[in-house]
Amino acid sequence: MTSADIAKNELGIAFAQHIIGGELTRSSDDRTIDVIAPRDRAVMGTAAQGGAREVDAAVAAARAAFPRWRDTAPRARGRILARIADRLEENAERIARVLSLENGNAIRTQSRGELAFAVDTLRYFGGLAGEVKGEQIPLSVDKLDYSRREPYGVVGAIIPWNAPVQLGTMKIAPAIAAGNTLVLKTAEDAPFAILEIAKICQEFLPAGVLNVVHGLGAITGEALINNPDVDKLSFTGSTAVGTRILTAAASRITPVSLELGGKNPQIVFPDADDEWAVDAAMTGMRFFRQGQSCTAGSRLFVHTSIFDSFMSKFTSRVAALKVGDPMEESSDIGAIVNQKQFDRVRGFIEEGIGVDGGTVLTGGMPPTDGPLSQGYFATPTVFTDIGNDFNINRQEIFGPVVVAIPWETEDEVVAMANDTHYGLSAFVHTRDIGAAIRTAHRIDAGWVQVNHGGGQVLGQSYGGFKASGMGREFSLEGMLEAYTHRKHISINLAI
Repeated sequence: MTSADIAKNELGIAFAQHIIGGELTRSSDDRTIDVIAPRDRAVMGTAAQGGAREVDAAVAAARAAFPRWRDTAPRARGRILARIADRLEENAERIARVLSLENGNAIRTQSRGELAFAVDTLRYFGGLAGEVKGEQIPLSVDKLDYSRREPYGVVGAIIPWNAPVQLGTMKIAPAIAAGNTLVLKTAEDAPFAILEIAKICQEFLPAGVLNVVHGLGAITGEALINNPDVDKLSFTGSTAVGTRILTAAASRITPVSLELGGKNPQIVFPDADDEWAVDAAMTGMRFFRQGQSCTAGSRLFVHTSIFDSFMSKFTSRVAALKVGDPMEESSDIGAIVNQKQFDRVRGFIEEGIGVDGGTVLTGGMPPTDGPLSQGYFATPTVFTDIGNDFNINRQEIFGPVVVAIPWETEDEVVAMANDTHYGLSAFVHTRDIGAAIRTAHRIDAGWVQVNHGGGQVLGQSYGGFKASGMGREFSLEGMLEAYTHRKHISINLAI
């Protein structure tokens, strides 16, 4: 069955319209974008191509809805999010299949978990809606000094294609729980799954609270980041685009939250030559998302005393992963999202093969014949004998490519780990708690995991250092910092 057949017959999707003021709408000039399924490079459907007119209408709808939504009791907002979560849970399997079809993530290892996370996110922030509180300062009996947290107003949010459900819900839930209204710009390569969630939201939210526009970053995204009626911008994606957003926002002093790229280190100490550490390093590399994650630990630093032994175990596990159709239950790893990203990953693999003295432990160039050649499938690839200063270890690949690098001293490996303009995440694998804490404290990264490599969890304050971004997500304090500002009020009670 082709992707078009699955999209139309099994999943019931073919055309992604905008949601503006609670209504599904086409673009004013009827422009569309083809959405390509990476499993077979077939057109699975089309999405409306929005421009300044659609963005302006969405922002106006969000502005009109804001006063009523802001003044809705916080716990009432929370109860609405809980009801959305319940309805989403009922539709999770269908939307997970939509997600796998549009962005290539394997249904079993990735997409179902992403939908479960989205349900939890809505419930988590729904429960926190009543915690948008200020503080009172006890100055004297005749003065009342207190602060209150107030929503910004209209939030403009832009999400990427690698985890649109998780990252889209991570924008929607805290922003509207805090009393803001939202205009969400989808990724042009993966608009369908998050649109299905937004449709569910429309069943419960007042019109205009959540608006969705589709389109290209250079057109629709630019219109959103430059709209003067947007009070706050929130972006997850590449550092290059984040820089552009920060520049645009600076011209009118618009607050910005940015969760950007990473070139993340994994450090394996000499006492971690065990299966549990291999498991953690495998998970930390985000192979089950084809390495298409800003937190992927693609620089694997392994102590020289265990290098050969550890890499033998690691390589065997990587080689055993099944790359295949993301819609198939047996697939561990799906497809790269699009031709541009596929060519980028292929280019880095070719570059690594061309390094003088470099060694391919497993993997290599993508298949050129057989079923996998029909889609954007890349073989998980492990290199060694490539120094930390080579380009392949400097640039974010966003693909299933890891380079193993030996080290001897803590000072040496920490210096190599920090030798990057990124600072998003890092991983430390050791039984020595002292070494783990010392290393975690010395690494320049916003999130350090010790002896595991799982994804972000609700409640943690997640964000990056350096060129990996600014602001925090996934937590109560992240919601307060990102989606409210503080107003202080002083009252003389003696009058």
